[in-house]
Amino acid sequence: MKRIVTVLLSLLLSACTSVDYNFTEATRTIRTERKMTFSYPAVRAPKFDDRKPHDWNGKTPWHYPVHGTDVSKYQGTVDWKTARDSGISFVFIKATEGGDRVDERFAEHWAGARAVGLPRGAYHFYYFCRPAIEQAQWFIRNVPRDPDALPPVLDMEWNHLSPTCKKRPDAAIVRREMKIFLDAVERHYGKRPVIYTTIDFFDDNDLRRMREYPFWLRSVAGHPNEKYGEHPWTFWQYTGTGSVPGIRGDADINVFAGSPEQWRAWVEGGKETQTIASQ
Repeated sequence: MKRIVTVLLSLLLSACTSVDYNFTEATRTIRTERKMTFSYPAVRAPKFDDRKPHDWNGKTPWHYPVHGTDVSKYQGTVDWKTARDSGISFVFIKATEGGDRVDERFAEHWAGARAVGLPRGAYHFYYFCRPAIEQAQWFIRNVPRDPDALPPVLDMEWNHLSPTCKKRPDAAIVRREMKIFLDAVERHYGKRPVIYTTIDFFDDNDLRRMREYPFWLRSVAGHPNEKYGEHPWTFWQYTGTGSVPGIRGDADINVFAGSPEQWRAWVEGGKETQTIASQ
């Protein structure tokens, strides 16, 4: 398989006109005025690889010009300047889990990405043995309210390896608890949160009912259209075995659903701006 950088560079040089999503029809915008305190860097052609690349059919990840990553304590110290210069255009950083755990490198990653101008947002890993409102309060307590940050993310997936919580609530209960968390976080940060999820969790809990939220979908063996049907998405996590300069070991790599111009509009959009890719 050709290196991602070769294909993506050719796409960027052709002004990224191959994205065929109609954002005019798919974007709902309710703007509020807010000033950015710094300018985000321009989107760069990625210079990273995938240690175990999937043999994609149809629309591939490098069809999309805006790539990013997500990190937690397991990535250790990150050289954010090197990662940014390699083509990372955004990062989601693990902040909290449950109602009493903070990722030990959250503050380091949060400050480091900000220092090099990378758009960054925080995510919360949901724990099924703690009330949603307590988890929202814990996230709010530990994640700064930064007007330049990306919207907060709620990470919803089954945790088969949890030694302390084996609950698998009914789908209606899951969606109800998610809504409690999402509403509390949106009220505090003034931004519509993003939902991250996996194929099995999405299907088990019928998350297609929550279309009012931007979705970040994991799909490492096929385009989201193949795995999630017609459900709209804003971010796609396409690998967990990426090789990104500046990040030790395997890295998750994600793409945004639109062009660099649409990405900037999404980042700067204000309180309730949503950019959702049509399928």
